[in-house]
Amino acid sequence: MKPLPSLSYEFCALTDTGRVRSNNEDAVAIHDAAQLVILADGMGGYNAGEVASGMATEYIGTEFAQWLEDAPADTPMAEVRRALEACVDNANHAIMGAALTNPQYLGMGTTLVVGVFRCDRLILAHIGDSRCYRLRAGELRQITRDHSWLQEQVDLGLFTPAQAAASGLRNLVTRALGVDAAMHAEINEFTVESQDLYILCSDGLTDMVSDDELAALLQQPIALADKAARMVAMANARGGRDNISVLLAQAGARDRRRGLVSRLLRMP
Repeated sequence: MKPLPSLSYEFCALTDTGRVRSNNEDAVAIHDAAQLVILADGMGGYNAGEVASGMATEYIGTEFAQWLEDAPADTPMAEVRRALEACVDNANHAIMGAALTNPQYLGMGTTLVVGVFRCDRLILAHIGDSRCYRLRAGELRQITRDHSWLQEQVDLGLFTPAQAAASGLRNLVTRALGVDAAMHAEINEFTVESQDLYILCSDGLTDMVSDDELAALLQQPIALADKAARMVAMANARGGRDNISVLLAQAGARDRRRGLVSRLLRMP
């Protein structure tokens, strides 16, 4: 049986209130043991967005991370995908239930991006306009598609991407967690290559910083934490009109020789 490809992963996350908002409705979570990352952006036009985003990251983080840690390494990816879909669906109903039983939470919702890395595969679920990008061999590519009114207009040929980027209607999402019992996440699977860098982010970053600027910053030879800090600083320097969240996942080839030496050193 062919051995599973082995990659190591390094994660880093940073969230910031920005220059205008008084509270932070974004939430991020990293579960290293499960190689699970989560980012949520509470809906700015809804009540208690910070409650919805916090519930999403905590619920999925608790339920799905435990499932991943218990699952064998050779668990079929289709099974991992089904488990992720079920956890997102459960979180959706939990947020809706909280809104129905607490009048102050009525109408709350959140975007969501969830990524789970298994060997050389990434399963990515998303809802709304929070995004995931991949930097590979110097090329930055958005690998999620916004669930937004503007993206629909672009798809119909009514707006160019440049017109959409300049529009004042960028925050009209067409899908969100916690607002519709029939909501389903969009889930895709990707092959991960050594040295890939994945960037999960809220629109507080992408509304302020262009893709070209992100690509240039991400290729700087600095630590992940410094890259995240510079991305947030750039968005704030442009006005920081919304909360800003960044979550980075760096893939690297596992050092098999070092692993062998470590095993030898542990021998009695």
